[in-house]
Amino acid sequence: MQVKKNPNVDLNRNSGLYFVIGLTLVLFLTWRALEYKSYPKNDEIVEMMNVVEELKEDVPVTEQIKTPPPPPPPSAPEIIEVVEDAAEIEETVIESTESSQEQVIEEVVDVDDVEVGEEEEEISVPFAIIENVPVYPGCESAKGNAARKACFQKKIQEHIVKEFRYPQIAAEMGIQGRVFVQFAINSKGHIDRIRTRGPDPGLEKEAARIVGSLPKMTPGMQRGRAVTVPYSIPVNFKLATQ
Repeated sequence: MQVKKNPNVDLNRNSGLYFVIGLTLVLFLTWRALEYKSYPKNDEIVEMMNVVEELKEDVPVTEQIKTPPPPPPPSAPEIIEVVEDAAEIEETVIESTESSQEQVIEEVVDVDDVEVGEEEEEISVPFAIIENVPVYPGCESAKGNAARKACFQKKIQEHIVKEFRYPQIAAEMGIQGRVFVQFAINSKGHIDRIRTRGPDPGLEKEAARIVGSLPKMTPGMQRGRAVTVPYSIPVNFKLATQ
């Protein structure tokens, strides 16, 4: 006997459609689950400030100090009495010391009684051409002008070596060089007119001090008359290298 199925009650008739619909629903739900986002909730805090409408403050009561007014100034007297001076004051008359054209000078001074002093003219003769050079102490025994020149220059060099002191500041800064010193031996044998020219003021000051400490000399002579003799010499400042 053959069993006959009703096509209307066949469950497998639309199984493919149901499968596609179910698969679509599953995929949709899966997608929505993956795209779902959650945000934390922020608790809102409301701050309130209580303001008192009326602020009452107890103000201390102060007492006003009443000072008495100053006394009125003294009033002027109604009647002013004029008191005459009892003693008379003698005025001192100051006589003028200026002379007028009418005043005659009786004292006459004789012209012969007036002494006129002769002003000596300072003569300067260079060291190279002077007849008799200045004599340095210790060079008196040298014979001739040439020998005295050589002795003079030797004594000057010995004096510079003896009195030489390197300035401390210049030594610390490494300053060195040559200082040219010009000076003169005047008609009295003293050193004056010292002028210096060098690379540093400290070196110039030291060179001037050395030359200024030169002893008194016998002045140079030109035609039997003491004259001023200018002279120049270099002073070398050099630091020793280690």
